[in-house]
Amino acid sequence: MMSDIRPHIPGILVALGGNLATVHGSPVKTLEAALAVMPGFGIRVVKCAHLYKTPALSSYVQPDYVNSVVSIETALPPADLLNILHRIEAIFGRVRRERWASRPLDLDLLDYRGMIMPAAGPRGADAGAGKLPLALPHPGIALRGFVLLPLRDVAPEWRHPVTGESVDRLIAALGPGGLAGIERTGS
Repeated sequence: MMSDIRPHIPGILVALGGNLATVHGSPVKTLEAALAVMPGFGIRVVKCAHLYKTPALSSYVQPDYVNSVVSIETALPPADLLNILHRIEAIFGRVRRERWASRPLDLDLLDYRGMIMPAAGPRGADAGAGKLPLALPHPGIALRGFVLLPLRDVAPEWRHPVTGESVDRLIAALGPGGLAGIERTGS
């Protein structure tokens, strides 16, 4: 009997987060509402991770975030998907003014079927108030416990497309300091 030696091709992974209430209610209700509008943009949510309460990373005093990760299916190519994610953020009141500021909704394209694509322009504050260049996998994915913990919920076999490290290995590499204050909440 031959073993299946095909490499695991991950799906499309999107991180969700927010720490400001909207007309939909709390950050949790806002994330739920954002998931509910995705099908209207050609995005089907396959699996949703648990929700995690996460302290803000910035030095600004701001409320804790609620974070999760979803596995999705779409026919949209990566750049179009990222544009749609930014459009959904804007519908929910996201305005990109400064990095690490509080926000009602943050949608990050983490991984697109294992594709590797370096950013072709400035990111973050250097990108201005407009669009961020696409980079795959997301450049901060391996450094963020609030992304890796829910990512493990939806894709426990996931491996970093560049380094090949497993999600469990990346979580372990963060150590207790990298996971400090992150707590699983509700569903």
